[in-house]
Amino acid sequence: MSAQDSWLAIETPHGPAQIHAQWVNPLGLAPDRAPTWVLLHEGLGSVSAWRDFPAQLCHATRARALVFSRPGYGRSTPRPPEQHWGTDFMHVQAQQVVPAVLRAAGLHGHPVRLYGHSDGGSIALLMAAHQVWPLQAVVVEAPHIMVEELSLRGIRAARDAYEHGDLKTRLARHHDDPDSPFWGWNRAWLAPAFAWWSIAHALPAIAAPVLALQGLADPYGTRAQVDGIAQRVPGAQVRCFAQAGHHLHRSHTQAVLHAVSDWLEQASG
Repeated sequence: MSAQDSWLAIETPHGPAQIHAQWVNPLGLAPDRAPTWVLLHEGLGSVSAWRDFPAQLCHATRARALVFSRPGYGRSTPRPPEQHWGTDFMHVQAQQVVPAVLRAAGLHGHPVRLYGHSDGGSIALLMAAHQVWPLQAVVVEAPHIMVEELSLRGIRAARDAYEHGDLKTRLARHHDDPDSPFWGWNRAWLAPAFAWWSIAHALPAIAAPVLALQGLADPYGTRAQVDGIAQRVPGAQVRCFAQAGHHLHRSHTQAVLHAVSDWLEQASG
């Protein structure tokens, strides 16, 4: 993958943070002329966890991409052990942290395309709903707009795998401090107050074009998530993948790339 590492200094509600970012531009496109994707990772994701998908997305859509690990993830500043993420943690990311990263990356209000996976998809939708940045397009993969019991069962299973299985070892490949993202994410989602979390009420304010992707065998959510987007966001389109899980960009890479490319052509036409 043609990628250039960058370290971005930002201020967050919890204090200063260093953000590990990569610019991905495999086609060598001129920055002032190329569309720019911003990839927002899942609740346990990071720059490296995307693998080569950002480069493939850039190839398929003739664009460049900014990929970064949010505070607490990957090689970015870890979460202090005593810091607990509240039920509004994705709102904070959407309205404060991600815009700070984009400014530090030199985008300064430059219109971008968002590709958000899971929690990153929810953050992308919140950014679009609150119109905190000019957006050309929003693609969300396995997003959450509400809490389902299926989601909580999957997150409880992840806790068991982290404490008693090999999940911590696997996460250590992508995070300097795997406890930082895991417990930040897991405890936030399993907090009693989070059972009533929903962003459905915010979705009608979205004006940017939206494509929602969902695997129908996803252990963290059902198609009710993307159907809810289609019902509330004017013009939003949905693509569902049979016998597909939570990581569509890994398991169904070419199908995802085709879906995104075709949708962009239709939207621009």
